Amino acid sequence: MDRKPSAREGARGGTNEAAAEKQRDIQREQDRKDEAKARAKEQGLEVKPPPKTPPTGLRPQPDELPAQHLEKPGLEADMDLKPRFYAPDYRGSGKLKGMVALITGGDSGIGRAVAVLYAREGADVAIVYLSSHEDAQETKSWVEKEGRQCLLIPGDVKDSAFCREAVDKTVAEFDRLDILVNNAAFQEHADSLADITDERLEETMKTNIFGYFYMARAALQHLKPGASIINSGSVVALRGSANLLDYSATKGAIHAFTMSLASSLLPKGIRVNCVAPGPVWTPLNPADQTAEKVAEFGKSSDMKRPAQPEELSPAYVFLASPACASYITGIVLPVTGSVGGT
Repeated sequence: MDRKPSAREGARGGTNEAAAEKQRDIQREQDRKDEAKARAKEQGLEVKPPPKTPPTGLRPQPDELPAQHLEKPGLEADMDLKPRFYAPDYRGSGKLKGMVALITGGDSGIGRAVAVLYAREGADVAIVYLSSHEDAQETKSWVEKEGRQCLLIPGDVKDSAFCREAVDKTVAEFDRLDILVNNAAFQEHADSLADITDERLEETMKTNIFGYFYMARAALQHLKPGASIINSGSVVALRGSANLLDYSATKGAIHAFTMSLASSLLPKGIRVNCVAPGPVWTPLNPADQTAEKVAEFGKSSDMKRPAQPEELSPAYVFLASPACASYITGIVLPVTGSVGGT
């Protein structure tokens, strides 16, 4: 025999139906908006959002890039649109006073921007670079304008003996080493896995991850409590890249290396962190992509443009400074121009 619903159950049923009807009302309202938008699109009346993102900083940054292709390793001096590295709105406050930093790939791009801000914060700087002597001299002049010393060390980070030599020269010149920034990189796009030869794979792996190991190993004997290592990772390590298979793999390895080395060195009082940039306007990309692709570089980010190096360098200051990041180690800090960091 069927049981009649109680008064309470009847009331609850009425409440449930009212809630369901409210949801249907919301759905119908959105359906009307969707239909109106579809009709407007068919009639060519659709209102499109502005293609450019308004400035999010103190001054507008370039959002149109020249269609230019550079010969590797890529000279910043040859770029039609010079990357912004000086960060004129950044005021130093002695966060790195009396410290010494060694920066690989410090001649241009992110490395140059980091060198300038480190000097502005009171650090002397040694710069390791491959062969871009003109760029390196330019970086040195900007470091010296900040009132600090700059040592230039040309060489190849794929060579472990050179990495030891670079560290030894830095310590001999400045009598200490407090910050290592692993930033040197090789990148070359490929349409498929089959296009990545053994030679290319070895060049990418040895430059991007072996070089980080070699430099960190050489620096370790000179780093004291309060020192730090900062690695340059990449957004492609977070989301992958169909055309940068080998490069993405090395950047993923750098992220894992950062976290593993952070655990290893924490008992020594040495912090290890990583910055994962999104698209950044440096010589690396015009020396990789075709001129046509370079003109579109960075437009897929939520900010619809690549970062300028001066928008990355404060993150490296933050992670290097004991006053700012003494309780931070083993992180990958995304600076990608996109919501959520990927």
